[in-house]
Amino acid sequence: MEQTHRKLTHRAGLAIGVSLALACLPVGFLVSWPVWLWTTLSAWILACVVLKLLLKPFLQTLDALQVGLLNFKDGDFSNQLAYQSNDDFGDLCRLYNDTAQQLRTEKQWLYQREMMLDKMLQSAPQALLLVNDQEVVVFANPSAQRLLGSSSPLEGSKVADLTHGVPKEIMHAITQHTDGLVSVKSPHSEEQIWHSAVGKLILNNQPHSLYIFKQLTRELNRQEVAVWKKVIRVISHELNNSLGPISSMLHSGKIIANKLDESRLNRVFSTIDERIEHLCEFIQGYGTFAKLPVPQIKKVELLPLLDAMQMQWPCTVSCEVSVVHADRGQLEQLLINLLKNAHESGSQPGSIELDIVAIPKGVKFRVSDSGPGMTQAVLTNALVPFYSTKASGSGLGLALCREIIDAHNGHISISNRAEGGLMVEVILPD
Repeated sequence: MEQTHRKLTHRAGLAIGVSLALACLPVGFLVSWPVWLWTTLSAWILACVVLKLLLKPFLQTLDALQVGLLNFKDGDFSNQLAYQSNDDFGDLCRLYNDTAQQLRTEKQWLYQREMMLDKMLQSAPQALLLVNDQEVVVFANPSAQRLLGSSSPLEGSKVADLTHGVPKEIMHAITQHTDGLVSVKSPHSEEQIWHSAVGKLILNNQPHSLYIFKQLTRELNRQEVAVWKKVIRVISHELNNSLGPISSMLHSGKIIANKLDESRLNRVFSTIDERIEHLCEFIQGYGTFAKLPVPQIKKVELLPLLDAMQMQWPCTVSCEVSVVHADRGQLEQLLINLLKNAHESGSQPGSIELDIVAIPKGVKFRVSDSGPGMTQAVLTNALVPFYSTKASGSGLGLALCREIIDAHNGHISISNRAEGGLMVEVILPD
């Protein structure tokens, strides 16, 4: 800027000198040349001093504009120019100040929007993974970290180095840019269905790939359970419509049998009555699954609840949590079903364990037994309604557990223990 000032001053001084020399040239014919020269030189020096004084505000304004534009280049829009005269430079300074104010407002708005977008991406249930053309991870949200089995941020890691802890189906979907459904199979839990979406975008003039993985397991399970519930409601309605007239006719038949004093008829009617009662209980059990009410989430004291259950289903309890937030009735039904299954596995009461521990953002219930465990085929279908390996089982115990957990936005998993037996883990969120 100083060099610009010198050039501008030199050019202005030269222009003034030439102008004064030309203006005073006729005077040179009237006076002597030395007088003319000194007069012209004095006038030029005086004009330069006056010019410098006049140019000083202008040069200061140029300095301020240059500093302000350099700040613009660096992304700083906080400077304001103090020159407020009613001239062309004042208009220019006011235009600069208005531009700085508008850019400052837009920068703040963009920053807030970026913060909101970052918050949404970080808390999104979908796993988001952004990879550049060098196969280096640029962005990965917490859901992506959990999906890829990493406890630390993935930014800066190469995709080829993410093999440890990553399901092979997910890694195959990333390397092959799969766009569609991905089935992830695990020996310790049920099969999970993910939807993989791949998009291409340009970021900082470089091509990037955006992978979005959305878990569909719970949604598919809900749709499947919804279909089962509809079937149960239709069957229950038809059975109830038939049982009503049968019960009425049975009552009339009992009256006639008593009048005739026919013991064989009484035995027949008693057997029919017993089977009708059993069928009603059967329908009522399925109706509970089909019409599970919305949970009323409240504080539940665990110790009184566990003491009451141990009277019927004894087990070894380890509880690190005193209070959970859940529907008390549904939580009790959940634990009863799990402990009942553990007892029916052939385990001794002392080998059945119920562990309740606190985890980040929730509580984990773990029920373990020492029974024979389950085959892979049974593990895959254990949570499906009506599926049972017991001769007298209805196939609704674990299905009802999953329905209760889904209603609480929790998670349930079933796996065989390495030392033998079965382990069911239930996670309830805070």
